[in-house]
Amino acid sequence: MELGIHQQPPSFRMSKSLLNTSSPPIPIAMEWAKGYQPTEGEPLINVSQGVPRSGPHQSLRDALSQQAMSDEAYRYGDIMGEAILRDRLAEEMRLVYGAETNVISEDIALTAGCNLAFYASIMAIASTGDEIILPCPWYFNHQMTLQMNGINAVPLPTPPSTAFIPSVLEAEKLITTRTRAIVLVTPNNPTGAIYPPAQISSFVELAHKHQIALILDETYRDFVLDDEGNPKAPHSVFMTKDWRQTVIHLFSFSKSYSIPGMRLGAIVASPVVLEQVRKVLDCIQICPPKAIQLALCAPASASPPGTSENSVIASLRPTLLTTARNLQQRQRIFRKALIDSPYRVEGGNGYYAFVQIPSTMIAQLVSDPGRTPSADTGVVFCREFARKHGVVCLPASFFAIQTLSKEFIIELDQWVRVSVANMDDDAIRDVAKRLLEFYTDS
Repeated sequence: MELGIHQQPPSFRMSKSLLNTSSPPIPIAMEWAKGYQPTEGEPLINVSQGVPRSGPHQSLRDALSQQAMSDEAYRYGDIMGEAILRDRLAEEMRLVYGAETNVISEDIALTAGCNLAFYASIMAIASTGDEIILPCPWYFNHQMTLQMNGINAVPLPTPPSTAFIPSVLEAEKLITTRTRAIVLVTPNNPTGAIYPPAQISSFVELAHKHQIALILDETYRDFVLDDEGNPKAPHSVFMTKDWRQTVIHLFSFSKSYSIPGMRLGAIVASPVVLEQVRKVLDCIQICPPKAIQLALCAPASASPPGTSENSVIASLRPTLLTTARNLQQRQRIFRKALIDSPYRVEGGNGYYAFVQIPSTMIAQLVSDPGRTPSADTGVVFCREFARKHGVVCLPASFFAIQTLSKEFIIELDQWVRVSVANMDDDAIRDVAKRLLEFYTDS
């Protein structure tokens, strides 16, 4: 059959590195949902992607509306982001990590989202053929970034037996002369695991010992609470005077401030590192989105005491705490609904929970005991769960590479990621109910 004109391939070659890069998994999962017929009582529920349940606070919406009428919001900004927001972010970090936090605005670069923060950081420290250690399961966009730049992702398996916490000893075994960094995501995507402060400090020491970077992606840092629902410092790394020798910290405004479409992230690192990052950002973004930066720094009617300026971003700290407590409550509801069931829930912090498929379902889902990539347990589970029960989630195999040991892949293959962020309490109860119905029906 002759191809339509819009389907004809180009006569030129495509990038080999991009052709060898994995495709985004979210669209694959959404294809599974097309086989489900939603009803008023059983709507389609998408827990495959970590997105905020609602938009930003009204004060930020109002500030954005005002900026929309300002000519300044449409002009080029600083490559590294607006100086006033970098000041405010340094102030916010003292609230998150402690008053003795040793971070100033010169340590900060703002980016068009946290994915770009990671991309720019990698380009600043690694070259083709170098190696970056990624705990596995990993955030797939991190691995994709390395693939398209010809950098080798070295997987550090984090099995369920460790509660998905990476081992410092196992990480050290993977370090070679080509290693440029270790990447930690905490609270973790996809597992929801929170890495203990002592573990993070040990990784800092390991990276410093081998003169490599430790990239700390803390997109979900504002959702770290103690058991009573009070804010808890994720770690004390920034209180040390020499953190700049080793640490590159990444942050996303998307989740904390419910503005994923605005694309705003940050890199916190030594100014020496940021000088190289500047070159990347000048080519890729020119400047981060300006209107949202100015809106966050606009005057607000109420801000917590101890802030140097009455700004919108400072006034939103109580809202962030409310969001974190709502997420904590939703995680508890989900875990409680499945506590006496054949399912096992791990992680369960911030946006994500990791759910283990009951062993009695596995044989019925997949006939191939080797669980090949075309017929593995997690993919079949998620595909059938979407098609039959209208819930879209992601298999753990989407966050790994099949070249890992067969034992680890088979073990990981029994888990799926569920995002609790973009729904209310009743909806997460409904997800648990449908999981139980899927088990019964199988």
